[in-house]
Amino acid sequence: MTTITPPPAAVTSTLTRGVLPSWAPWAVVGACLSVGLLGGVTLGMAVPLSLAIGVLLILVVLPAVSWQVEGGRRAKDRFVTIMVSIAFTLAMLPLLSLLITVTQNGINRFDPTFLSSDMRGVLGEGGGALHAIVGTLLMTGAAALISVPVGVMCAVYLVEYGKGRLARAVTLLVDVMTGIPSIVAGLFAFAFFAIFFGPSVRFGIGGSVALSVLMVPVVVRSVEEMLKLVPNELREASYALGVPKWRTVLRVVLRTAAPGIATGVTIAIARVIGETAPLLIIVGATTSLNWNLFDGRMASLPVFTYYSYSIPGARPEFGVDRAWAGALTLFIIVMGLNLIARLISRFFSLPNR
Repeated sequence: MTTITPPPAAVTSTLTRGVLPSWAPWAVVGACLSVGLLGGVTLGMAVPLSLAIGVLLILVVLPAVSWQVEGGRRAKDRFVTIMVSIAFTLAMLPLLSLLITVTQNGINRFDPTFLSSDMRGVLGEGGGALHAIVGTLLMTGAAALISVPVGVMCAVYLVEYGKGRLARAVTLLVDVMTGIPSIVAGLFAFAFFAIFFGPSVRFGIGGSVALSVLMVPVVVRSVEEMLKLVPNELREASYALGVPKWRTVLRVVLRTAAPGIATGVTIAIARVIGETAPLLIIVGATTSLNWNLFDGRMASLPVFTYYSYSIPGARPEFGVDRAWAGALTLFIIVMGLNLIARLISRFFSLPNR
């Protein structure tokens, strides 16, 4: 007599559970936010608090639904995804708020007159920030010319050549310089140039030196990290072909790290382009256009914004409008620098370059 054994019962695996439709998570998110808003409005709560309640509901409901349909593994993944998305949103809110606020308040005076005139003889309405824009670009450009070669060569030394106590001492000094307050850099530049030109010294190159003191450690740190990311196999292949070390560093290492170096330099420039304290000390302020870094006071956008807001003149509203327009101009310049850095990075990332 033949005995027929029934097949074993199917075992449900956590890797073969059901999957929520693509629209289901978004439906749950929308429902939770709607419930939070309706409940908050009904109870007289503010909209942000109502949205916070909706987000808390999402954290509870969506993983619970996923647990029932997809299993615990996928539910935990969705919970972590929600947490990361919330963190990203919270990080973006201040940036978006800053962008909207500066644009709304500065767009009224951001016109061709503002960009093509200075403040000579202007006490009330009118005037512009041409002298401040030119001063900012000149001083920041000179600071970059000073800082970038020094920072790149220092980073190359630390990564490619530095060993022993000297390298550790340089690393420590770079770390200390990273935390130097900006006003200390201004005082250093003033004390240095006062030795040669007297205590009444005020000129643009002094501001460039002060900004370079702040830029150098940022450039060193960013370039150092980019050089460490270059694979050692590239260096060894170059050495195997008989290429000397200096040429390997110049043509292989720096070339490979060029996109990251460009980004680091841009970050360093953006770090110092909005500094006010060192420029107030060593450069001063003026209402006229000055193209000479080595003679006389120069205006800058941060100082222009500060004085427009703190000393608005007979009609305060005009000064405040100029201050917001100056802040918007500085914001646009920083965005332009980041765009240039991305273009440089893409250029060096192209094949056969």
